[in-house]
Amino acid sequence: MIRHRIRLVLALLAVLAVALVPASKLEGQAGKGTIKIATQSPLSGGQAALGEGIKLGAQLALDKLKGNLTKQGFKVELVPFDDQAKPDVGVANAKNIIADKDILVVIGHLNSGVAIPSSEVYKEVDLAMISPANTNERITDRGYPNISRVCGRDDVQGPVGAEFAAQTLKVKSVYVIHDKTTYGQGVAEAFKADLEKKGVKVVAFEGTEEKSNFDPIITPIKAKNPDLVYFGGIYDQAAPFFKQAREKGVKSKFLGPDGIDSSDLVKIAGKAVVGIYYTTAAAPSTSAQAKQFGDDFKKKFGKNPEPYAAEAYVATAIALKALESAATGGKVPTRAAVATAIRKVKYTGMTGSIEFDDKGDPKKASYYVMQVSNDNPEKWGENKEAKRLAIAAPPLKK
Repeated sequence: MIRHRIRLVLALLAVLAVALVPASKLEGQAGKGTIKIATQSPLSGGQAALGEGIKLGAQLALDKLKGNLTKQGFKVELVPFDDQAKPDVGVANAKNIIADKDILVVIGHLNSGVAIPSSEVYKEVDLAMISPANTNERITDRGYPNISRVCGRDDVQGPVGAEFAAQTLKVKSVYVIHDKTTYGQGVAEAFKADLEKKGVKVVAFEGTEEKSNFDPIITPIKAKNPDLVYFGGIYDQAAPFFKQAREKGVKSKFLGPDGIDSSDLVKIAGKAVVGIYYTTAAAPSTSAQAKQFGDDFKKKFGKNPEPYAAEAYVATAIALKALESAATGGKVPTRAAVATAIRKVKYTGMTGSIEFDDKGDPKKASYYVMQVSNDNPEKWGENKEAKRLAIAAPPLKK
């Protein structure tokens, strides 16, 4: 009987102790749910350098900026997915992503050819995707309300390259090669079309999936001897091509799009690519904010950020702002509510000011023409800026 009374007293004391704890503290301990942000980018294979940069840029933003959501009682996590730069892998990942109800935003992809089919899956459930790097116009020209991007477009980037080739480099003949992907062929076609409008002769336009032996392409290039060779594709294919072309005696100037904007270009090709030009929608690391980002990134991850790591940081910062706005009443928001909130975010940071238009493009995006300054991968961020333009996104094509 005495033991029973002791247990009863102890139980009452325990209840009283819980009752005296502030409700806010209990609420924080219990949590209001988990919010996950996924990334999709190549984390293995030849394009892993840029893909890893996207993942780590997003991770840095989450670690630095999730505080407001955490204070509201939410657990916030990053969930990285490796799409291997392959459309079928991206789509398979996308199906797993939408099955996880805690994932409310996707930051990705690197490759437009992966992003477009994967985003068709996200659209089924109104899951927001903010792209840090996809420049193909179809990303946003489909008019999906859940798809946005923080970078520019190939139908602008291509003409920026053509303008530079014609007006600054003053070339008269160009040989155009692309990698047969949605991205590479798309930007090459945009470059070619604008170049021809300017009266520059395109002596050849061809696609190749070759990765190692480029002799069948280099031989006709030497025969035609163009002023410029343009390669529409990614650095893992462009670097060995440029290197072999120089070794075989091709004297033409070289130009490419943002797919070759990676320190791995000089890791692979070395001195052969010093002096070549590339257009990019990735902001160079010259502003004070960008330099601070680079310092923070290197301190946390032990290496310099690759191009589009900063854009991944910005995309994640926008996602977090939208999540804070949509999480009204302390409840985990719906995916549709987050997608709607993203379009309303006005963000100013290291890549400039971003405000989305009605199709999810930045109302104005910056485009850069850069020149490779040296063959040291650690100094990729020191490449010379040859030209900078801020250009409004084209209206939605009817």
